[in-house]
Amino acid sequence: MSITAERKAALIKEYATKEGDTGSPEVQVAILTERITNLTEHFKGHKKDNHSRRGLLTMVSTRRSLLDYVKKQDEARYTNLITRLGIRR
Repeated sequence: MSITAERKAALIKEYATKEGDTGSPEVQVAILTERITNLTEHFKGHKKDNHSRRGLLTMVSTRRSLLDYVKKQDEARYTNLITRLGIRR
């Protein structure tokens, strides 16, 4: 359900805004999106796992807040980010 260190490093490298960037909203949203995707797959086989479902809802809410922040700061960055991640909004 969690992502591997290699996958996380690849996401950081792909979405970083500058060298050594690990905490920008783009990186955080990309990591959360990967974790949300993994949990969504998990729920296809474990429909009654309500404890993990609560964590999923928390992650979705956090991602939404970060996306709202990026949209408020720069609309073009927001549009580019959701296009690259394949998030609909």
